[in-house]
Parts: sequence; structure tokens; C-alpha cells
Amino acid sequence: MIKRKLISVIVPAFNEEDCLEELAHRLALVFDKNYNYDFEAIIIENGSQDGTWDILKEVSKKDARFKIVQLARNFRMDGGITAGLDFAKGDAAVIMTADLQDPPELISNFIAEWEKGYENIYMIVTKRTDASMLRRFNSKLFYALAGKLTSNQFPKNASDFRLVDRKVYETVRSLEERNRFVRGLFSWVGFRSKGIEHERPERFGGTSKAYTKDVLDLALKGIFAHSYVPLRIITVFGFLVSGASILSTVAWGTIWIKNGVPFAGFGTLVSIQLLCFGALFLTLGVVSEYIGLIYEEVKQRPNFVIKTTLGFDDKNLKDLNE
Repeated sequence: MIKRKLISVIVPAFNEEDCLEELAHRLALVFDKNYNYDFEAIIIENGSQDGTWDILKEVSKKDARFKIVQLARNFRMDGGITAGLDFAKGDAAVIMTADLQDPPELISNFIAEWEKGYENIYMIVTKRTDASMLRRFNSKLFYALAGKLTSNQFPKNASDFRLVDRKVYETVRSLEERNRFVRGLFSWVGFRSKGIEHERPERFGGTSKAYTKDVLDLALKGIFAHSYVPLRIITVFGFLVSGASILSTVAWGTIWIKNGVPFAGFGTLVSIQLLCFGALFLTLGVVSEYIGLIYEEVKQRPNFVIKTTLGFDDKNLKDLNE
């Protein structure tokens, strides 16, 4: 008898009490439709303050395929995904959000492409139906900057919703860096990838947790974690300021020779200030190159802290701890 492939579905959930029952229902329908595969849904309760935990306990009781990991506090989307990847056992893993803006039905399309040999299949957002003008602008700005600064490492409008082969998610799981932008890590590791275009629907319920401040913070983290160009800009700026100080010194010197100076010592003060600022930025640029490499790693903090789990047998947890 041929053993069926297992697919792990990883879903971080933060204050999603209005969406979880519908999410579980639609995932179960997808699982039943793809009867040639076994499924496990790993829901990460990410420090919620509403009834998310209580609903998840009921979901797990009704359907053993749903397993729950409760974190000690909110570790944001990427911390939740990282926790889910640590528990995944499948031949492939699906990563999605709990608000149903990642339609579960698309998983069947992902599986079809996976069976064709693709190892990283992700949704490309063609339209954001409920995003504000500011959110759409921020998204366009992020992909434009990320593309320029990372040599187009991030596919344009690619979402976190994806199916990845076991070799892909195990590679990402083995990366020990603390400053994690998981979407960028999946792009960085490579493998055979394909995007599937799909319109992002509105939230099923509740309110968006993608606040502008948090989105911008995540975007900056993604860029800084995968590009040293911003640091090198500081160095370039130092050279430019130093060059400008030399040119201005020559220019002002010529004027002062012809017309005199406003007061004694004026030219000396201006030249010294410009030269000092140029040297300062140049030095900061060099130091920043090293600080950027070591800052996040030296703290050695975990990406998540587990409070409790539901639905996992002792053997799985033992293997995980080992």
C-alpha cells in the first residue's frame, strides 16, 4: 500500500475569533476534497486577547487534524510562522493567514503545481479589495524599494500564502537568524518557484491587524534583513559630503581671495565642519557594515516562546525537542 503524502497547513492567528470556525470549516472541505493526501492543520494562537484560544480548543476537539500551538505572547506573523514550521511534519507545508483573505480553496491549485515539480508555489495578489489607498501605496512602495535594493529578490506582489516542499521549509527552518522576514527567506533559499495570480478577498470578519506602523516596520525589517544597500548608502553619502566639502573649500577660497572673507576665521570654520561631517558619515558607514551583521545575532533570543500545545502526541513533541 502506497503511503499518502502529508501536508501541514500552518496558520498564525491573533485575535481572530470571528474567522476561526469558518476557517476550520473551509479547510476541512479542502482536506476532504483532496482525499489522496493526509492533512494536519497547525494553528498558532499568537498571544490573542479575545476568544481565539477557546474557539481553537473546540475546533481541535471536533477534528483531530487540527492541532494548536499557543505562544506566550504575540510574536507577530513571522514569529507565528516560524513556530508552525518547527512543528510541521508534512511532505509539504502550506502557510496562510486566519482571516480568510488567503482563500483555502487555492490550496488545491498549489498542490497541483507541487505535483508538477514546483517546490515553492505562492499567491500573487492581483487586487486588494479592502485595502485603503495608503495601504496600497505602502505595498507598491515596498515592492519597488525591495526590488531595487535586493536585485529583485522579492517577487512583486507575492504574499505569504504559499505551499512549500519539505526540503524548502526545512532549509528555512534551519536558518538561525533572529531578524526574520519569512517571505524573504523563502525567496532567498531559491528552489523551483511559481506564482499563482489571485484577487485577495475581504476579511471574513474582525478587523485588520495590519496597522500602518507595523506594516512599515515589517517592510523595513525585510529590506534590512536582505540588503546591505541602505548601509552602503551611508558610506556613499560620507564620500559625497567629503567631496562637497573639498569642492566648496576650493570655491569659497577663490571667492575669499578675490573679495575677502566676512570675518576672520569664517572659511576655516566652514571647511572644518564640512570635513568633519564627511569623515563622521564615512566612519559611521564602515562601522554600520559590521554592526548590521552582528546586532541581531548576538542577542540570541528565540523567535517565539511556547505556552502550551493541543493535539500533538508525546512522540511528536519529543522529536521536536530533540
